[in-house]
Amino acid sequence: MSSPTPPTPAVNPVAPVVIALFFVIIGVEAAFTLGAQGFVGGPNAVGWRVAAIQNYGFSAVIFDWMWTNGRWPAEHLIRFVTYPFVHGSFIHAFFAGGMLLALGKFVGDVFSQLATLAVFVGSCAIGALAYGVLLDDQIPLFGAFPGVYGMIGAFTYLLWLRLGAEGAQQSRAFVLIGALMAIQLVFGLLFGGSNVWVADLAGFAAGFGLSFFLSPGGWAKLRDKLRHK
Repeated sequence: MSSPTPPTPAVNPVAPVVIALFFVIIGVEAAFTLGAQGFVGGPNAVGWRVAAIQNYGFSAVIFDWMWTNGRWPAEHLIRFVTYPFVHGSFIHAFFAGGMLLALGKFVGDVFSQLATLAVFVGSCAIGALAYGVLLDDQIPLFGAFPGVYGMIGAFTYLLWLRLGAEGAQQSRAFVLIGALMAIQLVFGLLFGGSNVWVADLAGFAAGFGLSFFLSPGGWAKLRDKLRHK
């Protein structure tokens, strides 16, 4: 008698690395929120969020100082990868974490665990680099959205490949990022916005570009594609 086939889960599991990133984001935010409400940390906890943004957010001012002086202290270099885990509010963290889970689900189904992590971290770092190089903004960069946009870039890459394989118009793969950028523009015009969109867009470009190398067989596919041109 053959063994029964295990039931197919209604929802495919999210990659563990994505879940881990989500819990780090939510865990840090929970500490800030509970501290601000006086539930943990005592009176000093009220200032935890502001202190974290100052100490772990990415600062274009500090980046300019490092570039000008040719000094790269580890305490400031680490900001390239710590700022995504500090958010301005619970809502900020909630939306970033939710989008990370949703997009990380699609990317993690195809990419390896390490590649998925590399897309997120690499997009965050490149997003911060663009923010520091292209802008002279006094406001620190914080929040996971550059990494989330990196996941959108990887998702766009996968959709771009699928449309190409089907012989469809591959430019359709960029509808999502176009819509998101348009929404950011409208909100910025209506309510006033920051320059964080520069880091978001750079994160998207990084996620899309890195996918050529990090997706399964990515480098081989890219090499073959270049050979046939």
